[in-house]
Amino acid sequence: MRAIAGATKTKGGLIVASVMMTSILAGCVSRSDYDALKSQNEQLQQQVATQQQQLAQANAQVSRLQGAIKYTVNSDLLFAPGSWTMSSRGKGIIAGFAKKLAPTMQNKLLVSGFTDNAPIGPALAAQGVTSNEILSQKRADAVMQFLISQGLSPELVTAKGFGDAHPVASNATAAGRAKNRRVELSIAGPAS
Repeated sequence: MRAIAGATKTKGGLIVASVMMTSILAGCVSRSDYDALKSQNEQLQQQVATQQQQLAQANAQVSRLQGAIKYTVNSDLLFAPGSWTMSSRGKGIIAGFAKKLAPTMQNKLLVSGFTDNAPIGPALAAQGVTSNEILSQKRADAVMQFLISQGLSPELVTAKGFGDAHPVASNATAAGRAKNRRVELSIAGPAS
């Protein structure tokens, strides 16, 4: 009997302690306050999940746009025939582009040079330009250096010459060859 009385005493003590803890906790936060905080927490978790999903979608959209944002300038506006030195008219065109881009530039910019398929003449060959690819690289480099001189970060600008590869028009006509002589400025990707 003594053992049962001791167990009851202990059990009674546990019951009293449990009731006291409930009373203490109830005094700290009422049930309605607890429910309100729990509801608010669930809403915030839902908002975070929604925002994470929106951010993932936005990042996917940015990835799809990389390389899709492109500014094309006819090389005849930038350079004299048979030259890779930028004309004053060409500098004005590229300076206007740089002025808009430089203050907010965060992505890499690729300057791509293209030519028509006309063979290199003797004057260019005498200067060491023996192919359309070399001429297009020199023109892309000239535009890149000018962009840097206008405030674009050197780490964010690269240049590549493609020669007569990737024509946008037929090289069979003068108008088509003129379209193929171009410089393209395109967003290449985020800076790393």
